[in-house]
Amino acid sequence: MTEVLTVAVITVLAVIAPGADFAMVVRNSYLHGRRTGLLGALGVAAGVLVHVTYTMLGVGLLIASSAFLFTVVKLVGAAYLVYIGVRTFRTRGEVTVDLGNRTELTPFAALRTGFLTNVLNPKTTLFVVSTFAQVVGPGTPVLQQAGYGLFMSLAHLLWFGVVAVFFSHDRMRTLMLRGQRVLNKVIGSVLAGLGVSLAFAPSH
Repeated sequence: MTEVLTVAVITVLAVIAPGADFAMVVRNSYLHGRRTGLLGALGVAAGVLVHVTYTMLGVGLLIASSAFLFTVVKLVGAAYLVYIGVRTFRTRGEVTVDLGNRTELTPFAALRTGFLTNVLNPKTTLFVVSTFAQVVGPGTPVLQQAGYGLFMSLAHLLWFGVVAVFFSHDRMRTLMLRGQRVLNKVIGSVLAGLGVSLAFAPSH
């Protein structure tokens, strides 16, 4: 149960923290409308599954081959969570989005843009690896690990779906941007605190 809660909290906070995926969905929703934004969100969620697949294989190999290396990855992952927590907390401005190029996007292009933005983003790699290193141990069943991965993907889909709906509507967009600074402080504080507590938690 503790593992499940840890995955849920880290995932939700990391997904909400603004980054490349957020900027892409905001831009496409603002310029091209809700459907394009939602297809971008679907592409992001599909990209997360790619990260989850190779992370599950890699973490499994680490656990099997070297307890020391696995512990190192676990500590580095915890440090990364602290780092993104501090970075998010210190973010002052609102999200900056390039609204210059208004080239029309086909549904496939919108989906592809979301997928590639996520798959090629090293921050997503670090996030998924960091999270798995904290909660996966020698006794964690593969199906349970797959469940964590599906939850991460679904969380991305739901959050960026909400972003697409908000940013394709003028009033909702303004409301969301106003709350972003306060949200950054809360997300940053909790992520940094989680990173510290996980670094000192006993290994599996």
